[in-house]
Amino acid sequence: MPPAQMGGSAVSGQAPPSAAQRTNDRLAFCVLWSPLPPITYILPFIGHMGITDSEGVASDFQGPYIVGDRGRMAFGKPTRSLRVDISSLAGGDYSTKRQKWDEAIELANAEYRQRMHNICCDNCHSHVAYALNEMNLRAYGISSWDMVKLCFLVFFRGRFLSVGGFLHQFIPTAIIVLILSLILM
Repeated sequence: MPPAQMGGSAVSGQAPPSAAQRTNDRLAFCVLWSPLPPITYILPFIGHMGITDSEGVASDFQGPYIVGDRGRMAFGKPTRSLRVDISSLAGGDYSTKRQKWDEAIELANAEYRQRMHNICCDNCHSHVAYALNEMNLRAYGISSWDMVKLCFLVFFRGRFLSVGGFLHQFIPTAIIVLILSLILM
């Protein structure tokens, strides 16, 4: 039976995330990114993507019929984040917009628990785009979200969460370029 039919989460019987499992409240309303070895080492703009709810709990499409929604991303802790301003969401007050954000992520999670993962066409980036489109978000000059827009938006506008995150993304690429340069000289 696919995980989508097991209940509320990818793993049946899981309790809601504790404060320790939350990615971090400072990462609420963010798109998250982490390296996807070895692909990121060759193409540093390619990685794994997730989205956080209003409490900073990460959700990500991890594989066929599996959506992680307990704050742990498939490829480890995120190294980059892109904060999204929810002021453009329809609805009057902050509470209504917050609820709309969270409901759109829940809908995206439910939808992607029904889907087969495809690394090129229907993947973690598509899951995040689905959530952003579901909430009719207009941010960063984008109103129709897709995986390519998200890829480059996070690459160029996302902030690194630590120096280690920066090094994890770019040092392997630099080493590969250096080795190829030495070989081709």
